[in-house]
Amino acid sequence: MLRAIGLMSGTSLDGVDAAWLETDGEKVGRIGPSLTLPYDPALRADLRRLLDLAPGLSPSDPFLADVTARLTARHAEAVKALGEPADIVGFHGQTILHRPAARRTWQIGDAALLARAVGVRVAYDFRSADVAAGGEGAPLAPILHAALAESLDNPLAVLNIGGVANITWLGADGALLACDTGPGNGPLDDWTRQKTGDPFDRDGALAAAGRPDAAVLARLLAHPYFARPMPKSLDRLDFSQALAASGLSGLSAPDGAATLAAFTAESVARAPLPGQPRRMIVCGGGRHNPAIMAALRARLPYAVEPVETVGWNGDALEAQCFGHLAVRVSRGLPLSFPGTTGVPHPLAGGLIAAP
Repeated sequence: MLRAIGLMSGTSLDGVDAAWLETDGEKVGRIGPSLTLPYDPALRADLRRLLDLAPGLSPSDPFLADVTARLTARHAEAVKALGEPADIVGFHGQTILHRPAARRTWQIGDAALLARAVGVRVAYDFRSADVAAGGEGAPLAPILHAALAESLDNPLAVLNIGGVANITWLGADGALLACDTGPGNGPLDDWTRQKTGDPFDRDGALAAAGRPDAAVLARLLAHPYFARPMPKSLDRLDFSQALAASGLSGLSAPDGAATLAAFTAESVARAPLPGQPRRMIVCGGGRHNPAIMAALRARLPYAVEPVETVGWNGDALEAQCFGHLAVRVSRGLPLSFPGTTGVPHPLAGGLIAAP
């Protein structure tokens, strides 16, 4: 067992999650503390701007370099704030572009700088090898879900709702399948910020005050992504054009929020799972939104529960994943599989920066 710290900055752009665990890359031992360091508003705004700029952005762009340095410094602060000894750190970085069909995925962050700052080996670049081999490059959390769920009854679905939502299927026959289901919190966060100035729909209050618009929802659900089989993955902004053309902009702030919460839930309901799970357990920031959770429970014919009901930490799970994957990188173990990303065979990946 190695002591690992995983770091995750997801598509919600809200901050850095850091989590400590012991793992040999296959089984999980002790699970230690975790924390979240929010991004300051300026960094969050600059990261959101990078999402729009990324398709035409030069890697040498000075704005990109500045944001990368600030992002990396915040990750170093998270490692130091955790205050736990570690043998390796897993540094996902911030995804600013994800185009697996073009065999391109781009996570920013300076792993060498982070390794020097914290004095520990840093595993990074978890997705590139998968995408280069024809995989989707996401999701990468299923291998941790499988390790943590060894004692749980299958079939089980594990749903993560970040800026994009993704699902893991753990079959009774040992099958491990996964895909991005559709937008998670991302469009709702953007809508709330535009309409109210708040960074997200706190406690689902805005969505709870409105009613979903059936016509807008139907237009969004006509997107061809939902007809694709798993595995499949999304960029944070893949639905931007569909959202702009849906008529959403003509809705009131509450009705738009309610429509987007319903869209997230309906996207999950349409995930091409091979069967019906016994239950779905939910992690990520979206499980804190009562409107999204209520929409999921209304739409799905099985129990939908936060992962805390099985003893997991839903705010730390993605960070724990990259601690677990960091150890797998160090051991040369596969990070992705045919059923999770569509690679032709189980595939190792990642790089390691020395301090």
